[in-house]
Amino acid sequence: MLTLQVHDHSQEPIFIDVPIPEVGANQILIRTAACALNFADLLMISGTYQETPTLPFTLGMEVAGDVVAVGSKVTNFKVGDRAAAFAGSGGLAELCAVDTSRCLKILNNLSFETAASALISYGTSHLALTHRAKIKPGETLLVLGAAGGVGLTAVEIGTALGARVIAVARGQNKLEVCRARGAEITIDSSRENMVSIIKELGGVDVVYDPVGGDPFIAALKCCKPEARYLTIGFASGNIPQIKANHLLVKNVDVMGFYWGGYLNFAPDMLSKSLTQAMEMIAKGLLKPHISAVYDFDRILVALDHLKDRKSTGKLVIRGPKST
Repeated sequence: MLTLQVHDHSQEPIFIDVPIPEVGANQILIRTAACALNFADLLMISGTYQETPTLPFTLGMEVAGDVVAVGSKVTNFKVGDRAAAFAGSGGLAELCAVDTSRCLKILNNLSFETAASALISYGTSHLALTHRAKIKPGETLLVLGAAGGVGLTAVEIGTALGARVIAVARGQNKLEVCRARGAEITIDSSRENMVSIIKELGGVDVVYDPVGGDPFIAALKCCKPEARYLTIGFASGNIPQIKANHLLVKNVDVMGFYWGGYLNFAPDMLSKSLTQAMEMIAKGLLKPHISAVYDFDRILVALDHLKDRKSTGKLVIRGPKST
């Protein structure tokens, strides 16, 4: 079968034919219909991602398609099911074998492209907001980096869960996107004082922060007593240092959140959250934005577009034609 593999971290990936993967006892074999690209794919190519597989390996973290084989111990999937999986790697191939703990069934009215594009971004925000922050209807949610990949999903999911969402991003064009996805209040971080505006609004109950750095310090000042602060990532490149006395005074909880970690200690919780997020998408409550869909032979072009940040949403690859 045809795959896109990394054989050398100093070279670009190559198309290569490899044997069809064997299906383990707890695995299903998915015929790839769609595979979404992620910034982490670029890091894997260079060998700098924290979970880069051993060389050589096939790229592709998020995959969706039809189940064509099941392992001997699999009871919750059958041949012909429509499935999506957070494979971690291996999705940019005709066939992908994945442990069922990383898979979920998808509804017939959900396209493979949409399902593949939504796993990490929507899965991250849904589990963070529902399980870690336990956000409730009527609470105020502050989203930093709100026009970014996961930030925009937090705006959408927070709105769908009944929260009042304050979105922070740079520039009116980005803020317009946030308003279209449900943000009630928007703040332009390039020219407005976030702290003074939010304090005048009464503060926030939950902060969703994929940025870190100086915005972390500012957002912490916006917290109400007993607020929950979700640390999602550090897109600013700066990991902030927390002064514990600031947490003490307002009884604020700062919560670390790494979505992929749940695969190791609570995979059922992750699968349940993903299923709920996919149901919300199927009902039209959430609307993933796919920037472009590429044929399999144009993966390298798509990776270049991802590297150059030419996309405003997810980039998705169609599975290769059967050989």
